[in-house]
Amino acid sequence: MAGHLYTAEVVWRCEGDFAKGQYSRGHLWRFDGGVEVPASASPSVVPLPYSKEAAVDPEEAFVAALSSCHMMTFIDLARHAKYVIESYTDKAEGVMTRIGRGQMAVTKVTLRPQVTLRADKMPDPTWFEDLHEKAHEICFIANSVKTEIVIAPEPLRLVSP
Repeated sequence: MAGHLYTAEVVWRCEGDFAKGQYSRGHLWRFDGGVEVPASASPSVVPLPYSKEAAVDPEEAFVAALSSCHMMTFIDLARHAKYVIESYTDKAEGVMTRIGRGQMAVTKVTLRPQVTLRADKMPDPTWFEDLHEKAHEICFIANSVKTEIVIAPEPLRLVSP
């Protein structure tokens, strides 16, 4: 794992009047394996029609990356602890704020995982909290950023095996 190289290709071509700032911010992200994702500046930053509402913006991708990393770490830790996760949903959100003159940043991301556990009985509640804490501690993406990350899980759900 250490020393792995991760790549992404970002492709943009000018459509519109560049000099006047009236050009499309729509572009394409390409990842290994052939996945292509339409991307754009956020419509809250660059107004329509110069941004694309249906595309993923970098801020959304950042929030999704943090959520995805936490989820994959959490479910792997649960597996190693012999718990079976039935489902996991997170309605994560990030907040962008001004951090200086002309500077903005996503300063806080809140993860709200809803986990359903396949088990006969509810485990000790500290297990659930401890597992989220451990997942946060070892999440690669969380360890790569200075953004405040809050883990606010919904109550654990249980389904019979």
